[in-house]
Amino acid sequence: MAIVGGGIAGLATAFALQEQAAQAGVSLACTLIEAAPRWGGKLATKRVGEFLVEQGPDSFLSQKPEALELCARLGLSDHLINTNEANKGAFVYSRGRLRALPEGLVVIVPGKLGPFLRSGLLSWVGIARMGMDLVLPRGHAKGDESLAVFFRRRFGPEAFERLIEPLMAGIYGGDAEQMSLRATFPRFLEIERKHRSVIRGMLVKPTGKRPPSSGNRTLFVTLKQGMSQLADTLTVQVGRGGAALLPGRRVTAIKAPSVRSKVWIYDLVLDDGSAVTADAVVLATPAYVTADLLRPHSRAAAEKLESIPYTSTAAVSLAYRTNELGPGFRGFGFVVPRAEGRDLIAATYTSNKWAHRAPATQALIRCYVGGVGREDIVKSDDETLVRRVREELRTIAGIAAEPVHVEVSRWERAMPQYVVGHPNRLEAIQVALNPFHGLYLTGSAYRGVGIPDCIKDGTDTASLLFRYITGQDIPRE
Repeated sequence: MAIVGGGIAGLATAFALQEQAAQAGVSLACTLIEAAPRWGGKLATKRVGEFLVEQGPDSFLSQKPEALELCARLGLSDHLINTNEANKGAFVYSRGRLRALPEGLVVIVPGKLGPFLRSGLLSWVGIARMGMDLVLPRGHAKGDESLAVFFRRRFGPEAFERLIEPLMAGIYGGDAEQMSLRATFPRFLEIERKHRSVIRGMLVKPTGKRPPSSGNRTLFVTLKQGMSQLADTLTVQVGRGGAALLPGRRVTAIKAPSVRSKVWIYDLVLDDGSAVTADAVVLATPAYVTADLLRPHSRAAAEKLESIPYTSTAAVSLAYRTNELGPGFRGFGFVVPRAEGRDLIAATYTSNKWAHRAPATQALIRCYVGGVGREDIVKSDDETLVRRVREELRTIAGIAAEPVHVEVSRWERAMPQYVVGHPNRLEAIQVALNPFHGLYLTGSAYRGVGIPDCIKDGTDTASLLFRYITGQDIPRE
């Protein structure tokens, strides 16, 4: 079998497949193919002197257990670190200044109204409208609706614009007017259905047991040596498990599958003209890459895959002497509502948030730009991009010092957007691919963009694949 794509989803698929095979005493031959020269996809960490710079995601959510559990199986639990609670606190840039993000937020939803009364983030009218969630009836939308429609309906336009939208934009880089509630935050839809009030529902203690691995963890967790440590360890383990690893090799085509002795065979053509033959294939590639590979075999699947939009973002990391930053450098950083019309989406004060990221006398700040409707800045040259980011830091946080080091990381068409109708789109893709036995798709384009989501999807895909290749499942029709 072959897995195309060596990001976190592809690596997790290979690792889970090897685990299941070992437990069942089954021998499997697996080839993992990655177009880039390095493994891990967006999990990319760079060491610059004493600075540890994340080029992709800097952490993962501990409330979803899959990443913590994978770290435990890889022997990385002792390498996990929590956020630095001594510096905790975050801000929202609203109406010309930074305002403390009120305590009492449960994920992105207000769990208490009191802190909002004192924050100045919302007007009295906005707070009163947000509190109306407690008495409003359930919604009656039968189909999918956008995040903007849902949260305006529950909390009003001001709370959505000034609080909820910037927090969501930091996760997806998207436009809440277009994003699917069912695909991104289905939990809120279920809470509304069950409890009517989202605020009341979020305050209900879950009846199930919390995963043991998350008991002593903060909401976000990272690794001492950066997120690449997870990808690097996974790659080593997959290689030790017997997989053939082919980095720097691009799959240019999938030859028409054939059936030999009742077994489906796929020939994956590589960029050097050679081919990998496999009786099952997992495509852990971006949806638009997957579309190109599948178009000769299923135009319907390709068209649906191409309809999953992507956006581009960039991160600019700046290192400073701590004594030159001033009072604006406090807490974990800030987010910026789209309504402010700024270039900056958010900034993380990395060395405040995490240990082992900068020397004691220096600080590291990571700034985020781009996303849906704001991608032009990503096309700027490095000098222009850094200048604009520094201007934003000066205006928003009063940070005007000269950085001692700068790193620019660009992610072109790297963040999939779950626009309204995404769940139906996935169903149509599955129907179109049902005739192709032993062909599976996984990755951030489908059922979650976060690291735990990709690990879960890869693990679930491995289970489907293992059942198929061991004859436990009737092939899809």
